[in-house]
Amino acid sequence: MTDKIEKKSEIPPEQLSLRSKFHFDCHNGVKCFTDCCRGIDIMLTPYDILTMRKKLEITSDEFLAEFTSPHLLEKGALPVVTLKLLDDEKKSCPFVDDTEGCAIYEDRPTTCRYYPLGVGSLSYSGEKGEKDEFYFMVKEAHCLGFDEKKEWTVAEWRQDQGVDLRDEVNDGWMELIVRKKSLPNSMKLSEESKRMFFLVCYNIDKFRGFVFNSTFLERYDFPKEKIEEIKKDDVKLLQFGFEWLKASFFKTGEEQFKIKKS
Repeated sequence: MTDKIEKKSEIPPEQLSLRSKFHFDCHNGVKCFTDCCRGIDIMLTPYDILTMRKKLEITSDEFLAEFTSPHLLEKGALPVVTLKLLDDEKKSCPFVDDTEGCAIYEDRPTTCRYYPLGVGSLSYSGEKGEKDEFYFMVKEAHCLGFDEKKEWTVAEWRQDQGVDLRDEVNDGWMELIVRKKSLPNSMKLSEESKRMFFLVCYNIDKFRGFVFNSTFLERYDFPKEKIEEIKKDDVKLLQFGFEWLKASFFKTGEEQFKIKKS
């Protein structure tokens, strides 16, 4: 994982609140339909991968190998993955069709759901669970969706696009990234820690194997209800992984991971 990726903006965007209003609609009657699915740079979240691989009925390993490209964040040096585009003239999304649109629309990535909105963070308090977020409009020259009459508030758009649930699931992952970025450059994670971050966040099948087919559960004193919960529910297992990484990397929430007395 040598490629580095970081989102940068030269001009500070106009900040929007949940109550801010805008006009936008996207459908196959708009002339630019699917143009926004070409030449894109989409970072996939852990929940994106979890749902997309399930929709395609393939394993996490297969999904990562076929549909993603690995990178390292410039600040924080944590591994992330982006959607691998087709090697065609337009660098198209592998799931887009010119006339029908997205073949996995119900399980499309979080970034696609937000569009034409972007989200930023002024501050983040993982200890208190408080986020100070703002939103901004992503206006691309080709997009004609802004000429449509349908009006939304930011809150209405988020709810309609199913963003709220995804942000809730991915919150632990985002906290890990923000915490790591806030540390001095001298405080680096080991290569083993980076590999574990990648395993927990992006390869739910292998992480499940690590938890249930190794000595992991023998080392920690977990309630039986917790073990049953993460065994049955991929989302709970994913969030459990985020908490374990937070305790391992930053020594917070360690009370959840008590070592068994020998």
